[in-house]
Amino acid sequence: MTYRPIFIFFVHFVFGMMNAQKTNLAPSKSITEDYFGIKIIDEFRNLENLKDPSVINWMQSQTNYSDSVLYKIPNREYYINKRIEFDQRQSFSVDKINITENNFCFYLKKKPDENTAKLYYRKGFKGIETEIFNPENYNLKSHKKYLINYIKPNYDGSKVVIALTESGKEISEMVIYDLKSHKILPDLVTNCWPTNGGGISWLPDNNSFVYLQFPITDPNSNLFMKNMQAVVYKIGQNSKEINVILSKKNNPNLKINSEDYPIVKLPTKESRYLFGYRAGATNFNDTYFKPVSHINEKNQWKLLFPKEEKINGFIVENDSIIYISEKNGINAVYWTSLKSPDFKNSNILIPSIPNEVINGLYQIKNGFVFSSSRNGVEAKLYLYQNSKIENLILPFPSGDITVTTQNNYSDNFWINCTGWKNNDEYFRFDQLTKKFIPENLAPVVEYPEFKDIIVKEITVKSHDGQDIPLSLLYRKDIQKDKNNPLLIDAYGAYGINNSPFLDMTFMLWALKGGIVAIAHVRGGAEKGESWHLGGFKDTKPNSWKDLISCAEYMIHENYTSKDKIAIWGQSAGGITIGRAMTERPDLFKVAIITAGILNTLRIEAMPNGLNSVKEFGSKDIESEFKALYEMDAYQHIKKGIKYPATFITTGINDPRVAPWMPAKFAAKLQMDNISDNTILLKVDYKGGHGGRDQLLKQKYSNLADVFSFALWQLGHPDYQPKENIKK
Repeated sequence: MTYRPIFIFFVHFVFGMMNAQKTNLAPSKSITEDYFGIKIIDEFRNLENLKDPSVINWMQSQTNYSDSVLYKIPNREYYINKRIEFDQRQSFSVDKINITENNFCFYLKKKPDENTAKLYYRKGFKGIETEIFNPENYNLKSHKKYLINYIKPNYDGSKVVIALTESGKEISEMVIYDLKSHKILPDLVTNCWPTNGGGISWLPDNNSFVYLQFPITDPNSNLFMKNMQAVVYKIGQNSKEINVILSKKNNPNLKINSEDYPIVKLPTKESRYLFGYRAGATNFNDTYFKPVSHINEKNQWKLLFPKEEKINGFIVENDSIIYISEKNGINAVYWTSLKSPDFKNSNILIPSIPNEVINGLYQIKNGFVFSSSRNGVEAKLYLYQNSKIENLILPFPSGDITVTTQNNYSDNFWINCTGWKNNDEYFRFDQLTKKFIPENLAPVVEYPEFKDIIVKEITVKSHDGQDIPLSLLYRKDIQKDKNNPLLIDAYGAYGINNSPFLDMTFMLWALKGGIVAIAHVRGGAEKGESWHLGGFKDTKPNSWKDLISCAEYMIHENYTSKDKIAIWGQSAGGITIGRAMTERPDLFKVAIITAGILNTLRIEAMPNGLNSVKEFGSKDIESEFKALYEMDAYQHIKKGIKYPATFITTGINDPRVAPWMPAKFAAKLQMDNISDNTILLKVDYKGGHGGRDQLLKQKYSNLADVFSFALWQLGHPDYQPKENIKK
């Protein structure tokens, strides 16, 4: 009897491995639905029931089989070992730097032998470092592994909020560390998601803050990610006392929808106004304001500007608002009075800059700093003081810049510069010399093996003549040759810029003799709001057609050939990759889709689906239904077609893209594909949405799967298994 459970487990495991192969198709219960006279067949609607034992067993068997295949690929450990080696070159890394008004510096720090970062602080950049919080010691009785995904100190640095999450769930709980008593306070703030809900805003009393509360956090509930509310939390209050200051229920006159994020922010300690946003998966929001003194008065919110004004960032100076607007297709900076705002007749401060998109405003004592980008890959920084604009010379050419200011009474600010070959580097701006001075909390690591990697920024003509920015990375000794393995990365959604940063996966691919291409397809923000609208709802086909054009260009220019191209997309990038491979299966050898949106007709069935409707459309509106159907990769899989080798992943805890969506795509692809190419589905049972909030070893292992699968399928000699793997 002692061995029976082990024996049964072994039999089930082996049986699952065998059944996970191509002959083990997913259980299918087909349904047909009518949309505006068009009949849509969904062969695998039953896979949406993640509690069905047959669905559970199939997904587990697919994962077991995928692991058995991936672990047989030679040199899979190369990727993991190199990432660890790179980490060990740096005695420690630093992230999420916060600087208070009195120059306290809070940050996360991780040593190479640590799996997650700890929280530290110091007085100034050169002060004595003190460890505050180690997440590995948090809630030990639960036996769960937590990591810190957000921090926010109050204005005087006497307290800091620490958000913790486990297993990639992203939904967090927050604790508060008190620097005066040097201990965690008894307060526990649950049901929050600061990285997705606008963070928190401390109030001037340094003892209370505003955050977005998620009443329901169970992803299986129909109310998950619904009816969120902005609340004020006062340290020491009864946890059952909730002071709601903006919500659908409290503010019916504002017409807040159940899926909207009612976010409230206090931009600075001195601000006379609170600002409320009816936010979500959009670049522009209806925005309200009221005096801080009226914070507890529910119906004092007044409309500041509607989303139609296309304002995507602003700062407040006394009773004036300075803002970036994309209205009428013009990207510029304006200002108007908060006492009597008039956005129709605002004064222009910074006119449109040719070939640049202004994308950030940062307030300092005597003016403000603003950033811009050209094609999403060339960042610039400007200083506005005394009605004059000064172009600041950056320490090195940068693809992206983030700015950290101290407070409204200081001209101090720091920049973080990144690029395709440059790791994060921090610099403080010296107002006297007008130069940037290195001020890093962590040592800057050199990677001499990257010195021979070339970064080339070009544009490619798309199907309709548009110039698509394309970033290329490759070793300088690479010759134009049809045998070069090419990895094309693409996203193209939500008006998000695919900005340059040091991506070690790209660097390692180039070191292996491959070429990396980042296609800045429409739907992103590389050229402003017009670029976003060029891949939005009914124009969404431009996203994958742009990718197809980039692939054809690389073939035409003899960089590679169609048998050597792998395409990769994550999250909403799944639409771009999924439709590129279903529209042109002949053009690609490999497709990799991690946590991808692949069945857009069913977006509204996901927890965050109603928010995604704002970007992609609703099946209940005829024109938007047609757009959703056109971008639905699952519905465009056809019987009798030879599809590329495909690796599909999902995380069981994913709150953004329901895990059944990639699973359905994999099931239909396995059923209809007639090529001998491998189709793998892997479910990460410890993870969430891709690499978000993952422990380091888990993240590296998942990326090693992507890296080795692509090189195996593209025929790289270092990644060919000695034995044939059954498809």
